[in-house]
Amino acid sequence: MTETNMKFSATVRVFVYGTLKPGEVNYKRYCADKVVNAKRAIARGQLFALPMGYPAMTLEESKVYGYLLSFAESKILSQLDDLEDYQPTRQIRENLYNRQQIEIFDLQGLSLGWAWVYLMTPDQVRRLGGKPQPDGWWTGCGLTASKAQF
Repeated sequence: MTETNMKFSATVRVFVYGTLKPGEVNYKRYCADKVVNAKRAIARGQLFALPMGYPAMTLEESKVYGYLLSFAESKILSQLDDLEDYQPTRQIRENLYNRQQIEIFDLQGLSLGWAWVYLMTPDQVRRLGGKPQPDGWWTGCGLTASKAQF
């Protein structure tokens, strides 16, 4: 069997912290009918609000609150790559976001394993005027972290 004909049964897991979270502007368009599981989760990083109306995350030791979304179809990654202006063949500095696998945790701090996340470089965050979100939560629709039950 060639690699192109192989079928993988594992789900694709993506940690989302911004417009792709349930209730946010891009969830319905990109995720709602494709998600097989959504779980509140935490990633290690620093969260920033950008003046364009969406967030960015960098790798740090703080906590970023979001959701671990599981998808049955791997093609979701190419759709999300388009949204996040990520092309795997470009240099890191040429992408708006870069897709990387990181360890994700439940709300008690236990590992949920690894998942894809879209990260921005610290230089890109600075260039775009990112404002730190010290509570690790971002919303574009007014849903506070306490209402999300974190």
